[in-house]
Amino acid sequence: MEGTAKKEIIKVLRESILKIEGFKSVTNEMDQPDCMLNDMASAFPYGRFPTGAIHEFISPTAACATSANGFIAGLLSALMANGLPCLWISTKRSLFPAGLKYYGIEPHQVIFIDVKKNKDALWVMEQGLKCNAVAVVVAELNEVSFSESQRLQLAVEQSRVTGFLHRKRPHKENTLACVSRWKIRPKKSYIIDDLPGVGFPMWEVQLEKIRNGKPGKWVFGWRDKQFVSIPLTPLQKIPVLKMEQYG
Repeated sequence: MEGTAKKEIIKVLRESILKIEGFKSVTNEMDQPDCMLNDMASAFPYGRFPTGAIHEFISPTAACATSANGFIAGLLSALMANGLPCLWISTKRSLFPAGLKYYGIEPHQVIFIDVKKNKDALWVMEQGLKCNAVAVVVAELNEVSFSESQRLQLAVEQSRVTGFLHRKRPHKENTLACVSRWKIRPKKSYIIDDLPGVGFPMWEVQLEKIRNGKPGKWVFGWRDKQFVSIPLTPLQKIPVLKMEQYG
């Protein structure tokens, strides 16, 4: 009984700390977007992708940046399911808007804002995060300071809007006040049952840090407008029977 009581006390304390840090327990799953990253559930607080928070993505190369944009688009398809638009800010935008349709996002649902300087991108992002008329705000830039990231995190704690900071080829990987840090790397696309074509996209997803969670590495693909979990071993072909559960 004593062991059970201690576990219960620890559970209550952990939940109290999470609430102080802005994480809320999922009382109604219908109100919490399902980002389809089920195999990563144990990595997240309360077993769900943290919304109403700032997530940092770091891309050291152009190829990684393209892959990260694809992965982010997959997350957006779930976060925008409520019908609210996305604000996408860039200093050097390379995203092809029509390509978002592959992820179930209509290009007109995304408001693109192109600026020249990092400070302008950060200002627009902060203003966007304060507006609960949008579901997500994405900013592509290079350098972000800790104090600047603090301002962004404070903004979402009021509006509960989710923000993605995509840092493309930053000079240094300095610590930020973000809830998580991700690195997305491209992997060889997978094909099913020897079908012709380039196959489905696949990413190596490294969660370098996650507040009150468990970092780790996973491999995901994209098929039928949803993430598909794939074993960590290199794969070229995925049998049809293994994929039917996702069809």
